Amino acid sequence: MKTFQPKLFTSLKNYSKGQLVNDLVAGIIVAIIALPLSIALAIASGVSPEQGLYTAIIAGFVISFFGGSKVNISGPTAAFATIVAGVVMQHGISGLIMATLMAGVFLILMGIFNFGSLIKYIPMTITTGFTSGIAITIVVGQVKDFLGLTFAEGTHAIETTEKIEAIVDSIGTLNLDALIVGVIGMAILILWPMLGKVSKLLGKIPASIIAVIAGILLVKFGPFEVNTIGTLYPDLKAGFPVPSLPEFSFDTMKAVLPNAFTIAILAAIESLLSCVVSDGMINDRHNSNTELIAQGLGNVASGLFGGIPATGAIARTAANVKNGGRSPISGMVHAVVLLLFLLVLMPLAKMIPMPIIAAILFMVAYNMSEWRHFVKICRFSPKSDIFVLVLTFVLTIAFDLVVAIGVGIVLAAVLFIKRMSEVTYVRVWKENTSGHDGKTKEIPAGTLVYEINGPMFFANTNKFFDFELSDETKAIIVRMSNVSAIDATAMKNMENLYAACQAKGVTLILSHVNEQPMAVFAKAGFYEKVGIDNILPHIDQALERAAEICKEA
Repeated sequence: MKTFQPKLFTSLKNYSKGQLVNDLVAGIIVAIIALPLSIALAIASGVSPEQGLYTAIIAGFVISFFGGSKVNISGPTAAFATIVAGVVMQHGISGLIMATLMAGVFLILMGIFNFGSLIKYIPMTITTGFTSGIAITIVVGQVKDFLGLTFAEGTHAIETTEKIEAIVDSIGTLNLDALIVGVIGMAILILWPMLGKVSKLLGKIPASIIAVIAGILLVKFGPFEVNTIGTLYPDLKAGFPVPSLPEFSFDTMKAVLPNAFTIAILAAIESLLSCVVSDGMINDRHNSNTELIAQGLGNVASGLFGGIPATGAIARTAANVKNGGRSPISGMVHAVVLLLFLLVLMPLAKMIPMPIIAAILFMVAYNMSEWRHFVKICRFSPKSDIFVLVLTFVLTIAFDLVVAIGVGIVLAAVLFIKRMSEVTYVRVWKENTSGHDGKTKEIPAGTLVYEINGPMFFANTNKFFDFELSDETKAIIVRMSNVSAIDATAMKNMENLYAACQAKGVTLILSHVNEQPMAVFAKAGFYEKVGIDNILPHIDQALERAAEICKEA
């Protein structure tokens, strides 16, 4: 499979008028779904609402055009909200743009160097842990607007724990009007999808759009005094953004580098996960490296036009497929429809009540929380997996994703190494031992036989060759049929064993060496040391060789 092969060009080879109609309809419906989400996620990320639309438009179009999936829809997602908000608070919008551009470059490099297949090696416990943690941080971040709270002037509420403290301190400022509007919005979001079972037409209208319309009507014509987007963002403007570069600074690059790397990893994980899900829905196979390059190009473009980080959105991708989208055209149409809204209908966005935005984000958090999966892992998985899951979850809430992912990956790797070292063992053959063929093997006098089962690497080499050579020992056979791999530390131990055998006048014989260990032996010159006569393909031949040596001795 080629590293860069956009699905758009292969999809157009057999493109039909009927498919164009389906893609147009799907693109319009997905745009309607993405509209309130893009605005809500921008606000949750600490930037202005139009920047969410910039992201969905610019990144959404570019990624669909160059992407490695036929149906993946990209834009702002909840996974980035917390980390983006943190970058904005610490480094400002220019720092965010720099982080987005750097993340885009990282993604492009990941695709060019075929890292697409490596993302699958990030444990599910980590992805579930930080996804559930992000859901909690989103909920905490929206409590203020849902309850209509007013934080005291000078309140520093960046981290989730700080936000919780600020909420507790300001609970006395609760706005009952905001709470009522928010509850009505939540009720619509929960109950409206049920109407889809009664009427297919109503089921096609996104609940978030109905909630937004209801919220606008309540505030416009009802007695409710609540903050709207226009209240908090009076300078909200329509029109297409002008591309610009952030002020270049090595200090800023250094400061946002960890965040940029985390954004790139998150974008890679979420976009490829979305591709895998959509592959199953349309019976197709995405090109992971092409998708990473496209995600990188989309994030670079988003940063240049003042947007925020983007990635594949599973819910919007699923909606695209369910409504007939089968080519990247639907994703491009979704971006164009959002552009028309930005240019023509943006003033309406100022009328959206903030409690409705909070309610929408509550539902986003619930849908992404994977709480059932979280509970299932805690109930049925090994204790080490549960520990990684819970630790990643807690670190995401208490600190941030940079810390959570870094610690989670390191801890998961250490636990994996420990687990692998435990499954590797050495079997000492006794007299008249039965081999794997079921036949009894006669071990010549003066011969020791050791069978190694499992990979040989730095974490378990202390299990091998822990024995003393007696004067009666003339040959040692190391059976390696179950050794799939060997690393440098284990290679050094093999050389130490050979040196110890040489010093005692004992011949080292190797039996059934697999391809990878044999390649390591050859490269290290160990093959020549042991000698072709003493590296044999079967245990029976190794025992015959040992018998010859013992007889000569």
